[in-house]
Amino acid sequence: MENFYQILTIAGVLLYWLTLGAVAVRVVIKRRTIGVSFSWLLVIYFLPFIGIGAYLLFGELHLGKSRATRSKAMFRPYGQWFAKLYQHPQHQPHCQSHYGVSISQLCDSQLAIPSLSGNNLILQNTPEQILNSIIADIDAAKESIIMEFYIWHPGGKADNVAQALISAALRGVKIKLLLDAAGSRQFFKSKWPSQLRSHGIQVVGALAVSPLRMFFRRLDLRLHRKIVVIDNTIGYTGSMNLIDPRYFKQTQGVGQWIDVMVRITGPVVPIVSAVSAWDWEVETNQRELPQQPIDNPVLPSATSLVQVIPSGPGMPEEVIHQVLLQSLYEARRKIVITTPYFVPSENLLDALATAAHRGVDVNIIIPRKNDSTMVKWASRSFFGELLKAGVKIHQFNGGLLHTKSVMIDDEHCLIGTVNMDMRSLWLNFELTLAVDDIVFAAKLAQLQQQYIDNAEQLNLARWQNRALYKRFIEHVFYLFSPLL
Repeated sequence: MENFYQILTIAGVLLYWLTLGAVAVRVVIKRRTIGVSFSWLLVIYFLPFIGIGAYLLFGELHLGKSRATRSKAMFRPYGQWFAKLYQHPQHQPHCQSHYGVSISQLCDSQLAIPSLSGNNLILQNTPEQILNSIIADIDAAKESIIMEFYIWHPGGKADNVAQALISAALRGVKIKLLLDAAGSRQFFKSKWPSQLRSHGIQVVGALAVSPLRMFFRRLDLRLHRKIVVIDNTIGYTGSMNLIDPRYFKQTQGVGQWIDVMVRITGPVVPIVSAVSAWDWEVETNQRELPQQPIDNPVLPSATSLVQVIPSGPGMPEEVIHQVLLQSLYEARRKIVITTPYFVPSENLLDALATAAHRGVDVNIIIPRKNDSTMVKWASRSFFGELLKAGVKIHQFNGGLLHTKSVMIDDEHCLIGTVNMDMRSLWLNFELTLAVDDIVFAAKLAQLQQQYIDNAEQLNLARWQNRALYKRFIEHVFYLFSPLL
C-alpha cells in the first residue's frame, strides 16, 4: 500500500509539472507582447494550481463556440454593408486633415469602415444634460430605439429613462436594450427588466456569467460599449453608463463619476447602429442591420468628419491600440489624455515618453482617487519614467474622472469608451470616434482644461521621495500590469 501511495504521489507531481510545462509552452507560442507573456509565466509558476486555473479561465480570448461561429458567418454580410459606404457622397477623404488621413487609412486597411463627413457633434458633459437629452430624444422617437450599455444602474434619472422607454413603447416604437450581464447585474435584479418586457421592449443580457460558462468562454470579457441610436438618425456614445451618479457607488469614497457623451446626427449614425447590430446578432443570432445613411443635404453646421472605430472580439486585433499609437506619433505640439484607468502598454509608454522628448507638451489627466486598487498601484508604477521624460501628470480632484479622450494638437481627437489599459485595448467590446473637426476639438480642449484646473500636477522631486513601501507595492503590481 505504501508503494501505491508513493507511485500515486510521483504520478501526481509528474502530472502537475507536465501541465505546468504545457501551459507555459502555450503562453510562449501565443506570441503576445513579452510583458504579457512574462506576467502569465509569473502567475503560473509562483501561484501553483491557482495560476494554471487562472490562465485556463482568463489567459486567452475565448468568445465561446456559438458566438465565435456566428461572428465568422457575419463577416461577409457586414463587410458588404460597410463597403457600400465608400460610395456615399459624404465619404470625402480629400477633406481630412493630416491627422485624420493616417487614422482613416489604418481603419480602411484593418476594418474596411470609411470615415464620413457632414456630421453634427454636440459634446455633453454633465449627467443632467446627458440624461435629459437622451430622454427628450426618446420622447420624440417615432420608429426605433437601440440602447447598449455596460452598466445600467437603477435610481434617479436612470429610472426616468426607463419610464420614457415604456412611454415610447406604448406609442409603437420598437425598442431593443442590450446590457452587459455583469456590469448591469443590479439592473437585472431590479423591477425594471420585467416591467420593460411587459411593454414589448426587448431586454437582453450580454455575456451572461455563470460557473458552467467559465469552461467555454472567458468570464472577464465584457460588453463595454455605450450606444444609443434613435430612428437611425440620432446617436450617442461616450464614457457615461446609464447611471445617475448621485445613486451610483456612493460608498466607495471616490466622489461622483465625471463623464461625457457625444450626441451625433449625420451619416455616421447608421454606422454606430451597425456596430450595435453586430453585438445584438452575436448575442441573439438575430440579424437586423440598419438602413444605409441617406444622402440628405448637409447643414452648414454639420462639419465633423468622423471615423467610427469598433474594437474587441471579432474585430482585427489591436486596432484601437494601433490607432492610439498613430495618433501619438502624429502629434507636433500637444497631447492631452483623460482616462480613469491608466495602465499603458510598453509601446504606448514609449510613444508618450518619446513625444515629450521631442518637445510635445504631453498631459495625462487621471482621477486622484480610483475605484480599482490594483489599477491605482499599477498606474503609479509608470509615473516616474513619464515624469522624467517631461510628461505632465494631473490628478483630478473633482470625483472619479471617467472621461476617455485623446486630443492631438487641439485639432484632432479620439473620444469614446476606451480606457488606456490592457482590458480596453485588447479584450472588451469598445467603440471610439476619431473626430476631424476644429470646432468640436476646441470644445473638448476647453473641457480638458477645466479638468486640469481642478487637478494637482505631480512634481518629479516629490514623487521620487515617496515612501519605500509605496515603491515596493508599485513594483509588485507593475509585474502584473499587462494583465489588468
